[in-house]
Amino acid sequence: MDYQDYYKTLGIERKATQEDVKRAYRKLALKYHPDRNPDNKEAEEKFKLINEAYQVLGDEKKRAHYDQLGASYQQWQSTGGRGNFNWNDWFAQGAARGGTRVEVENIEDLFGGGGGFSDFFNAIFGGFAGAGTGRTHTRTHHPRTYEQPTIISLAEAHHGTTRTIQIENRRVEVKIPPGAKTGTRVRVAGVMPGNSGGQNDDLHLIIEVSPDAQFERKGDDLHSETTTDLYTAVLGGQVNVPTLAGNVLLTIPPGTQPGQTFRLTGKGMPKLRKPQEYGNMFVRLKVQLPRTLTPEQRELFEKLQKG
Repeated sequence: MDYQDYYKTLGIERKATQEDVKRAYRKLALKYHPDRNPDNKEAEEKFKLINEAYQVLGDEKKRAHYDQLGASYQQWQSTGGRGNFNWNDWFAQGAARGGTRVEVENIEDLFGGGGGFSDFFNAIFGGFAGAGTGRTHTRTHHPRTYEQPTIISLAEAHHGTTRTIQIENRRVEVKIPPGAKTGTRVRVAGVMPGNSGGQNDDLHLIIEVSPDAQFERKGDDLHSETTTDLYTAVLGGQVNVPTLAGNVLLTIPPGTQPGQTFRLTGKGMPKLRKPQEYGNMFVRLKVQLPRTLTPEQRELFEKLQKG
């Protein structure tokens, strides 16, 4: 059985803080999330291992238990790794130390199913077959919080959206409110089965808003560019400007300069928890110069040049 270096999996040092662990997990989980890697088995397996690593290192008791194993495993490796690592001795030593049994929550269905945890994980936390003592362990259940990265588009963040989560044999529809930002946590109370018949646990969706090709988000404001021709910039007119709520007509005053920015009040993002209030949209004007001129147009420009 291969040793799983969970610190290496998350790309962090062993002295990393719990916040470092969480930050590394979120970054990698979003990178390998099935939504971003459809039909990619390699990314799917990587995603499962990342979640497995976070289940261990993101929980202080599990992390301490894993670190104790690491010391024993490294000592065995220092001898040249002769023979198989003695899991019976590991569990016996843990019992002799009065170690606390660390329970494992069943999250296979939440994080994709199809294989669940690795043999290594089950060996440490699941009572490795042949290494257990045959004792029955019980504990008082304390509600825990599960996290799952969830990717949405900027348009979905503007209008609000839903995601359907498969949990064991049921599907749970989760509403994501308008105005959600990257890092927004959407709590779904009591949907994760608790152990030993205890109180159910919560699921938190950690929102990641994908970059948009047309709009840049800064807080509750949006920034974009629109293009008009030289004649409209000089003489004035109107330009059709896309927004996430539909197109609007922007009035261009005569003599508008290239790069000038216009504010469209209330055309930005809805404010989280205040969906009736909106930020603004700032539109930077680009002026498209004619590439070719007719003789008449050239003559007119030359007259303008001479004043």
